[in-house]
Formats: sequence, C-alpha cells, structure tokens
Amino acid sequence: MRGSAPEDEKRTTRPLLRRSATGVAAAALLIPLVSAAPSAGAAKAGPGDLERAFTEAAARTHVPRSVLLGVAYLESRWDGHGGAPSVSGGYGPMHLTDARAAVSRAAGQHGPGDEDPRGDAARPVGGAGQRAPRGAHRQALPAELPARLRTLPRAARLTGVPAGKLRTDPAANVLGGAALLAAEQRALGLADSADPADWYAAVARYAGADGGGAAFADEVYDVLRKGRARTTDTGQRVTLAGQPALRPDTAQVKRIASTAAEVRAADPEVKPECPSTVVCRSVPAAYAEFGDGDYGNHDKANRPADQKIDAIVIHDTEGYWDSTLESVKDPENVSWHYTIRSSDGLIAQHVPTKDVAWHAGNWYLNAHSVGIEHEGFLAAPDAWYTEAMYRTSARLVKYLSRKYGVPLDRQHILGHDNVPGTTADTIPDMHTDPGPYWDWAHYFTLLGKPFPRPAGRSVQVGGLITVNPDYDTNKPRYTGCEKAGEPCAPHGSEAVRLHTAPDPKAPLVKDAGLRPDGGASTTGVNDTGARASTGQRFAVAGQQGDWTAIWYLGQRAWFHNPAAAPTAARSRGAVATPKPGRKEIPVYGRAYPEKAAYPAGVPVQSVSPLPYTIPAGQRYAVGLRTRGDYLYAPTFDVSKHAVVRGEDVYYEIQIGHRVGYVRAADVDIRRPGA
Repeated sequence: MRGSAPEDEKRTTRPLLRRSATGVAAAALLIPLVSAAPSAGAAKAGPGDLERAFTEAAARTHVPRSVLLGVAYLESRWDGHGGAPSVSGGYGPMHLTDARAAVSRAAGQHGPGDEDPRGDAARPVGGAGQRAPRGAHRQALPAELPARLRTLPRAARLTGVPAGKLRTDPAANVLGGAALLAAEQRALGLADSADPADWYAAVARYAGADGGGAAFADEVYDVLRKGRARTTDTGQRVTLAGQPALRPDTAQVKRIASTAAEVRAADPEVKPECPSTVVCRSVPAAYAEFGDGDYGNHDKANRPADQKIDAIVIHDTEGYWDSTLESVKDPENVSWHYTIRSSDGLIAQHVPTKDVAWHAGNWYLNAHSVGIEHEGFLAAPDAWYTEAMYRTSARLVKYLSRKYGVPLDRQHILGHDNVPGTTADTIPDMHTDPGPYWDWAHYFTLLGKPFPRPAGRSVQVGGLITVNPDYDTNKPRYTGCEKAGEPCAPHGSEAVRLHTAPDPKAPLVKDAGLRPDGGASTTGVNDTGARASTGQRFAVAGQQGDWTAIWYLGQRAWFHNPAAAPTAARSRGAVATPKPGRKEIPVYGRAYPEKAAYPAGVPVQSVSPLPYTIPAGQRYAVGLRTRGDYLYAPTFDVSKHAVVRGEDVYYEIQIGHRVGYVRAADVDIRRPGA
C-alpha cells in the first residue's frame, strides 16, 4: 500500500459470507432512524449517487460518513453486484445478509470427480480420507442461522425499508448498513459521536461477536487511515480521504463478549501460529487411531527440519464456516492447516504447520506445503470473495513466507487447481478451486508483490511473459456455474483462454491428462485444460497480430493479447528446455528419489511420468529447484515414519495450468535476455 493518500484501485472483489449484528438492544431502545424510504430513483444510479447515499445515510443515522465508507469498502469495495447475492446471501455495498433468500445460488463444486486428498499409495485403500467425495465438507445451511447470515431482515425492521429494496437499491442498502452500525453503537451504550475513532467497537460488532470482529475493525481503520479511491462496478467514482492520524478507541472492544484476546486464550494449551495483526483461534483437527490400524486426519512430522516447506496452497471450502470446522474435527475426514472466514477474515488453525495435512491430493506437495482454506464457492458467479478475507489471508501468507522462506510468487503460492496429479490416473480427479474468479492480481498486490502490468504488447519470442489481464474487463465465457452446460453470468476473471491458432473460433488446446481419450477442452468453469492464470509465467512461442503463443502442455497455445489492452507483461526468470540430442523429455507429478535411495523396509515409490512431454526446442518457466525426497508415513506410529532423500535433482516448471517436475539431468536451464 502506498502512504496515506487515497489509492486508486480498479479491481473488484467478490463478497462471500457476511455480516453479524448480534447482541443488539431491543428495537424499543432505538431512536427512529428514518421516516421514509429512499427515493424511487435511487436504484437508477447516476454520477455521484453512491457518494450521496453515504452522505445521506450518515446524516440520518449519525454514523460518520468515513466509517460507513470504510465498512462498505471491506464488505464489497463499494460494488453492488447488480443486486445479486453472495453465496451466503449478502447484498449490496454493505453486504446485508439474507442467506435463506439466496441459498439456492450456493451451488459450487471443486471439480467433476473424486480425489485422494492425501495423494500417497502407501496408505491402504479405504484408509481415512483416502477417497473423499468432491465437496466433502459442503453442507446445507444450518436450521438456526447465525446472526451474521441474517442482517438484512433486521435492517428492514430498523429502517422500515422493504427487504426487496435493501437487496437491489444501493442507497437503501447503505442506509440499512448505517442503521445496523447505529444500533450496535447504542447497544454498547456509546454516544453517536462525530469522531470516527469512537466507533471501533460498533464496527467490530457489525462484523461478528465471536472474535473476528476486532480483526475486521482493524482493517476498516487501516483503510480509513490510508484512504481509498476507485471506480465501482456501475462506473461511479468513490473517494475516501485518508486520515493518517486516526487512532480508534480499541479499548471499547472490551464491551464485546468475545474479544480477540479471549479467543486466543480460549485454549491456552494451543497457541495458533498467526501474525499479531489478525485474530486467530485454535480449532484442532482430529488425530486419532480407529478401526483396524486406521487413523486420521493428518500426519505428525517435524517440518521444516525433516521436510522443507516450500509451497502454500490456496483452497476454497465449497462449504460454510460452521460445517467446515465441524468436518475437520472428524478423524475420518481430511484436513488442512487453516480456514479463513469470509465475513470478517477470522482465522482458525487446525493442524500445526510442522505437521502434514491431507489437503492437496498430492503427497509430495502435502509433505512440502501449508494448506489454507477460504470459505466460499468457486462456481457461483456471485460467490464474491471479500476484501476482509483477502487482506487477512495475505497477512497470514506473508507471515508464513517469512517464517519458512517461501518466495511470494505463483511458483510457490499455488491454487489447489495448480497442484499436479501424482500419476496419469489421478489427473482427471484433481480439484479446481479456487477457480477462475479468485483475483490473484489483487491478492499479490496485498502481499506486496504485484505482478508486472502490461504496457503495450511487450513480448519476445523465446522470452518470458507473466499472464495478467485486467480483472474487471477480462470476462471469458464460462459454463456450468449453476447447471451443467448453461452459461455463467458475465464476470471478471483472472484467466485467459488458450486456442490452437490465433483465432477466437479456433479449437481450445487439449489436455491429454485431463482427457486421455483425446476429448476437447471446454469452457466449463471447472475445466482447467485450456486456461492460463494470472501471475503464471510462460515462454513465448510466437506472435501474430493481437495474439501471443506460449508453450503449454507440449504444444503451442494462443491467447488474445492486443496492444491496446494487453493481457500479459514481459517477464524475467529461468526456463527449462530439453538437453541437446533429446527428442522429448518426461514430466512428473512429484519429485520422488531414485530407487537406490530407499532403505530396506520402505517400499520404493515409482516415479511414473505424466502423459505430458516437452519436445526439443520448447521452453517452460522454472520455479523451485529441489532434490528428490519421500516422506514415508503410513501408520499412526510415528516411529515407523522415515524421510528418504535421493541424489536426483528436479525443477518445478509451469507445464500447463498446473505445475509439474522435470529431472535436472534432462534439461538445460537458460535465462532469456540475460
């Protein structure tokens, strides 16, 4: 972030699960907030209408205008999403929630099949978590919804504005959010102060009363100090001037029943591994032996001393916060290290980072990674990921990066959809979250490592490019969001589509691993066969008019990259290419050691190639360099575990949408332009 001046931002975020207003005093204690609903023309936004709505709502409710703008920024970055709800039923700039009214839209999935989340054949088939159905921790809404999922009906009662208007009219929505904040302030016994510093506790209560509110409030006040300015999804310019000297009265949070300190002290024996700038609670994953030698749902280890942590895997849950946390407590389910709540960025840690969680579907990646789940659904176009969740997640990833030396780039910060299958048979069942609507460019800006921005078409055959389309205007057609084969709503995306020729009518490139029968790639929201993702680097294989070709899955793949609106930027780094004299070389899904490295008693793991090869002359961007190793951990008894280290050296490469591994003995490493 840049100083204290307003920051010009163009990228939208998508809200997901929203707002709590629990423990509020009875309506009889509230001063009437509004005598009439907003004007009938409020839904037809004109220049300045949204800023005027914040001004009018502040005047009616006595909530400082800057506080309203700060809260709305964290909720939606001031976007209304055309009145469409998030998967948790959140509406409008203030993300007022009515989950019952919108639950039918929460129809996401990770992909088409089943995945072995542990990704290791050393466990007997049928072991805990060995074959988890897609969306295993997705559940229906609970019978009794938490208050954070039903704030819109309460806002309707407070304002007298019909619920339908609160959903679709941005001005009414802003007023409803202001009414909730005012109600929280009065329920806390605090005055309607004109000083934004005096509203910290009310902002925290707006986010939730179970520990995450303080983190949300901290983020809101960070926005207030630095300021923001951006153009919304309806083309309206909104500006929040920075207040660098603003210091909220954080002592107010003691009035909240569950403060951050109380959450951290809830289990004094387990201290979550989190930065001090977030609210983090411990919700331990189950580790238990049951049945005939079976156990779950993770493995004890001694990382990074025995196994280097060199990747962080970003997931989405395909489920709600409460049901997700219940799932990870079951030893017969799978596990991951952290879950981040959409509504306020509250973090729950389940597995110590020194231990191996079963989350990625690839045992080699599991042994070397930390897995972070984000509450949400990938396939619903309106399943907006919240700014609060993005910001908290970025803080956690930066903390883990510093702790374990994980580079902040797309070769080390992977989506679950970038994890390779372990063998040819597992590729079709690999997961596809967080999907094409996760805003990688915005996420890496929050990480302090923004991708290079395209400036004209700056490509060079043989060199490297970084994919980075403008999220707001890049809207490739997807299908299957709500029903198979049906078009998804137009929506910003982080991905570009890849064709066999420089023509939008040309067939999409094929993925021989995803479709062994030679079937064509599709526009399905879960089909990663012809997709390049923001932040990924590829070697340029050609240029023709407004189209650029890259090497991708052993073939030349074309994407639209016009000079007037480029979708990729020139980049730097190393590339791997087959050694001279090699017609083609194999690609692997894991970096396992050679046969001679295995001691007696540890079964040799085959290093079978994937159905991809790199022909002579092709180049692929290189990520990490590593010696092959294998963590042997098939039993509950950790004394029988072993780490096998080999002499073979591997390079991670960006082979397609997913990464892969090549042996150093098979490739030459070059630096284009060096």
